Parts: sequence; structure tokens; C-alpha cells
Amino acid sequence: MAMADVRGQWLDAWKSLSLALLVVTNLEGISAQIRYSIQEELKAGAAVGNMAKDLGLDLGRLVERNLRVVSGTKQDLFKVNPRDGVLSVNQRVDREELCGNTAPCTTSLKAVVENPLEMHQVIVEVLDVNDNSPKFLDENYTLEVLESALVGSRFQLEGAQDLDVGVNSLQSYRLNPNQYFRLETEEFGEDGKVPFLVLQQPLDREHTAQHRFLLTAADGGKPPKTGAINVTVIVSDVNDNPPVCDKQKYSVRVKENAPAGTFLLTVNASDPDEGMNGEIEYSLRSKIRGLSVEPFDLDRKTGKLTVKGSLDFEEKQVYEMKVLAADKGAVSLSTHCIVVVTVEDVNDNRPEIEITSLSSRISEDAPPGTVVALVGVTDLDSGGNGQVVCSVPGHLPFELKQSTDRHSYSLVTKDYLDKETMEMYDVTIIAKDLGTPPLSSTKVIHVDVLDVNDNSPLFSESPYTLYLPENNKPGVSIFSVSATDADGGENAAVTYSLDRKSPVTSFLNINEATGTISALKSFDFETLKTFQFQVVASDSGSPSLSSNVTVKVFILDQNDNAPVILYPVSSNGSAEGVEEIPRNVNAGHLVTKVRAYDADIGYNGWLLFSLQEVSEHSLFALDRYTGQIRTLRSFTETDEAEQKLIILVKDNGNVSLSATATVLLKVVEPKEAFAASDLQSSAKVEEDSHVTFYLIITLGSVSLLFLISMVVLIAMQCSKSTDYTSKYLQDANYDGTLCHSIQYRSGDKRYMLVGPRMSIGSTIVPGSHANTLVLPDRRRTSEEVGVLLS
Repeated sequence: MAMADVRGQWLDAWKSLSLALLVVTNLEGISAQIRYSIQEELKAGAAVGNMAKDLGLDLGRLVERNLRVVSGTKQDLFKVNPRDGVLSVNQRVDREELCGNTAPCTTSLKAVVENPLEMHQVIVEVLDVNDNSPKFLDENYTLEVLESALVGSRFQLEGAQDLDVGVNSLQSYRLNPNQYFRLETEEFGEDGKVPFLVLQQPLDREHTAQHRFLLTAADGGKPPKTGAINVTVIVSDVNDNPPVCDKQKYSVRVKENAPAGTFLLTVNASDPDEGMNGEIEYSLRSKIRGLSVEPFDLDRKTGKLTVKGSLDFEEKQVYEMKVLAADKGAVSLSTHCIVVVTVEDVNDNRPEIEITSLSSRISEDAPPGTVVALVGVTDLDSGGNGQVVCSVPGHLPFELKQSTDRHSYSLVTKDYLDKETMEMYDVTIIAKDLGTPPLSSTKVIHVDVLDVNDNSPLFSESPYTLYLPENNKPGVSIFSVSATDADGGENAAVTYSLDRKSPVTSFLNINEATGTISALKSFDFETLKTFQFQVVASDSGSPSLSSNVTVKVFILDQNDNAPVILYPVSSNGSAEGVEEIPRNVNAGHLVTKVRAYDADIGYNGWLLFSLQEVSEHSLFALDRYTGQIRTLRSFTETDEAEQKLIILVKDNGNVSLSATATVLLKVVEPKEAFAASDLQSSAKVEEDSHVTFYLIITLGSVSLLFLISMVVLIAMQCSKSTDYTSKYLQDANYDGTLCHSIQYRSGDKRYMLVGPRMSIGSTIVPGSHANTLVLPDRRRTSEEVGVLLS
């Protein structure tokens, strides 16, 4: 127990003294190197060192940064506690299994932390402990010695093997005391110390036929470990010459891809004896008991060495074998020689790509140089066959940066990413060695591009134009706008709103999800002919982006106004009038004229006059366009003195509206008519002045509305200001009917709709140019002005 305590204290002191930390210059992906030393056979969970402390990491952020270790071997011998950063033993560590006879024995780890991404080199040196005793191949060894052997003759014995290294390896042999033989040892290459029996005095078979000894091998551990073998020396009186090899050591080189049966060399030994004592047989002897037979075959008779199994340079580069040459004498004599086979590397291993850390989701606004992944590359071949060059396709916005150890790469962005152009990438990493022919391997890394709000909504049209018939139903949808956003997710969710800077938007409402616009009131063409407003489309990103579009609305006229009789009008406001006509007038005499007005335009405001009721059809005629009442013939004595005419005035709308006027005609004698005309002249002048005043007000209002409409239309179309002066030409038979006009554009022409006899105005009928005045467009160099009249 005291010995165990001393040993434990010695182990703790050794671990404390063997910890070394080496900080190297900051590398691309690897920033520090730590070196620890531990003894083999430590229990699982035994602490190796505090990596977080030695690397200077913040213990408070250790879990957030996801500290972990990556081993280059298939076994995870060590593990790290992600909370306190302590590196500990994960499973049994056997130095002999890990490194064999190699000293020092080290294993390399990679410590990886994130946010930011770093990789550090951790080297753990495994120190040997004396856990293996020297072992012989067999428990018994028999040696035949001729009785004629001379004093001082040396006889080689089978040596022991100790898997430990350094001071713990095989150090000495001892032989139990006897009078015939003493023990000597020699250093013998890779075999280390080899024991020899040296004859001290002549042998006498008749006196003693066999000699038995105990050969003990001891290592240098504290306490030392030993192994023993029983040696039996048989004294023979025949065959007193052992075989002798031409060379004590044979060497040959062979490619690792050499097929089975490939000849390597011939071991040649000679024996001066004759007969069976001089015939030699060869055999291979493994150096360590329990190890697999080497992948070679030795012909027992000829000594030819050939390849028997597959060779692998990456598994083993040098084979050192013992060849036993023994004669066939009754008491066989033998000797040993060494055969060293060196395996040469061929390029038979493809590079291996290991992704040690990966950030598979990269924001599209990530700056160039952002690290996507850390890549480790290994090739089990050596020389140029093991040198690896990595690359990625040049058309991708990624590149590889090599670290100084030439075995690690950082995959970084070399340009800004655009999710709207490419939302994901499959980056193929190509690793190619420098062998002949070269071998390569690939690894595909999937990278998703995360969207950022860098695109404003885009309307399908700009501007929008709406032709809306008047008298629309309030609250009903009248139009819809649509905008799309090239971003994705919430950044592409578009909502709509109205720019409330325009007063007209108080009568409008928009569905923020669909862009459907509804009117809260009914529009009247006679009050408002055109207006415009702006719709704003905003996405749901942070910060939000928006764009706006102008919607131009043109109110289309409907036939919603009935004709209004301007003359005749009685004093009580009814459409009735009395006219006196001399009896002696001739045919064609202008009796009176009915005047009417319709607030609509175009065909809806184009008035036609007709006689609905008349006392004498053969006496009067009514002009359907002017409303003039003329006589068809002269009056006779039989004609009634009072005639009644009911005139129907209707417009030309799809659903015609009308009004009636009643004219009472009194037929008087010429003198009475002249007197009456003098008496009525003053009243007639006053009545005409009122009619003229109404006409002036009506024409002024219509002209003002027309000018306002033209100004708004020109401003909306953003065209150069062009003044058009409408001139209404009157002929000798101008009937006095009030006129309207509306202008619109189709292609590169401007049109003014007019009616018969300059009764202007109509609804726009696509494809029809009847009653249309074509106005010149001053933006063109020259164009005819044509008037198409029906």
C-alpha cells in the first residue's frame, strides 16, 4: 500500500511537471498549440489538463462556444468537458497498442470552438509505464552442443521481447550458476540484447548428456519485471558444424502493390558437414510470440523469399524477420540471419476530406471572407503521393484558404451572396494528391443562403389607369393593385395602404392584404371627371421597405340626367309657352324654337326633338335637331285659331331620358299680330335676356369644368404643356343647343368626341371614330387634322 501511494504521488508529480503549453502565431483556422503528457493505463475519467484555462477561453461562454475535440484516430481516447474545459481520458490508453516501439508516443487532437470559429492543436504524449514483462517465444528451449565443442564456443539463445520502451524495456539476462556455461549478451539490431551461452570447460556426453538451466530476462522498471525460459543443452557427439549464412543481414525493397508470388531474394547458408548433417532447411521465425505470420513465404529447400499476402505501406513500412537455417543432422545445428524487407509506397490511397466544423446557413449580406467550414485533409500515402491540393469550382462565390500546416483549409465566401439569384449552393470540395497518376476525392457541402430584406415591393404596372363609370355603388370594389417582393418569407409579405396626402383618398379604402380598392361614395361625372391618388406597398421586413404607384382614375359619363327645357318656360317654371302667329304667313315661316339642355355628354347629351302631339299634322313641322317649329303651308279660314303642340325632347343614351314642352299657338290677324308684337316686345326682350343669362351661366360652368379636366389630364400624363383652344364654329342655322366635348388619347393620336351639328360629346366607344375630331399631337413633326362626321 505504501508502495502504491508513493507510485501515485510520483505519477501526479510527473503529470504536473510534464504539462507544457506552446502558443504559436495565429494561423488561418488554427490559433494555438497545447502539449500535455500523461502516463498510459490511466483510468477513464482521469484529468489530462484544463484546455479552457490553457487556451485563455472565457469559462462563462464555454458552453455557448461549443468546445469539443476531434481525434484523427478511429478511437476517441480523450474527451473534453464542455462546461469547465477539462480534458480527460475517455477510455484505456495503451502506449504499446497506440505507438508500438515508437518513442516518443504522441497523439494529435483538434480543439474546436465556435462564435467565433477557432481550431487549436492539442498534442498528448503518452509516457510508458512498466506494464509488460519480458517474454520468450517458448517456455522451453533446447540447444544441442557437440561434445567436441571448444572451450569459449558461443551458442546463441532465443532472446526475450519486452513491449515497453526506454528504461522499462529489456535490460539484462541472468543464468543460474553452473560449471559449464556462462552467459554473455550482445546488442543485436532491432532485437536489442541477445543472450549467448559461452562454453567454459569441455563437455563430456558420457558424463553428462544434458544440462538444464533457467534463463531469466529482466527489464529496468522499478520494481523490475522478469521472464524466464527453461534451457536444455543436449550434448551430441556428431554433426559438429552448424550452418553459416552468407550474410548476417539481407535487405530488399518491394512495391506495396506487388502481387503474391513476387520473388524478393534468396537466403543462402552453407554447412561444411556432409550428408544429412550438411543439408540445410530454412524457416521463418516471428520475433514476438502471438503476432501474425508475416506476409512472406520462404522455400524450405531453396531459401527463396517471396510475397505471400498483400502489403500495405500505410500499415507497415519495414518488415524485419529471422530466418533459421538448420541442418538435418541427427543433432540439428542451426543459425539465424536477419532479412529486412522495406515496402515502397505507391499512390493507392485517395485523399480523405473531413469537415471539422460547418456553418451551413449564411446570410446573403455576409461580407466576403466569412468562414463557412473548416476542412481537414489527409492522405495515407507518403511523399508526393501524400501531398494534397484542394480546390472548389471557380464559378462559385466560395474559395479555400490553406493553413500553414498544409493539412487544413478554411472554406470562405469570396463575394456577397444573393438569395434572389441563388438560394442554396452545393459546394464540391475536390482534393487531389500529387501522385502519378493522381488520385482525388470529393466532398459536397450544402450551404443555404439566408434572406435579408434588400428588395422593395414592385408593382405590376406603373402607373395604373382606371376608367370608372359614374354612379358606382359605394363600398363595392372598383379596382385592384398588385405588387410582388423578390425576397422570401416575412420579407416578401406585402401590405397595401393609401397615401393620405391627397384629399380624394378620404373617399377610398384599400384592403391591406389583397390591394383591392373600394369607393366609399358614388362619383358623379358632372361634378368630378378625373383624379389620381397613390398606393403604398410595404413589406414585413425589418426595417420595412416600400414603394408607391400612382392610380389615375377617369370617371365615365352615364346617362343619368334628363333633358332640361330652357324655352319655353312659363312664369311658374313649367315648360309651357304661348306664341302668336299672323294668319297670313307663308309656308316655311319660323314660328318659334324649343331650346333644351342635357348635363350629360356625348350621345347621352345629344338631344333630338319630335312632335308628340299636334292639333293639325299638316300645318306645322319640327326640325328634330334644332327644335325649330315652322309652318308647312299657309293658314286657311277653316284652320282652328288656336293650335297645341307637345314637343318631346329626348337624349341618345342607351336608356333614353326625355322631357316635354307644350307650345300653344294662337293664329291672329296681321294687324293684331303687329299690335301684339309691340305690346309683347318689352316682355319678350326681358324673357330673352333671362334665357341669355341662363345660357351664359351654363356655358361658363361647362367651359370651366372642361378646362379643369384638361389641366388635370395633362398633369397626370406628364406630357409637355400644350394649349388647345376649342373653337366652336357656328353656321347660319346654329340652333343654340348647348355643347360639350371630351378629349382622350389612343396610341399617338388625341381625339375630341362631337355630335351632329356640333352637338359635342359622347361616351368612348372603342373602335368607333364617328363624330370624332382628331386633334394634332404637337409631339409629332407633322400630322393631318381630320374631322370624321357621320
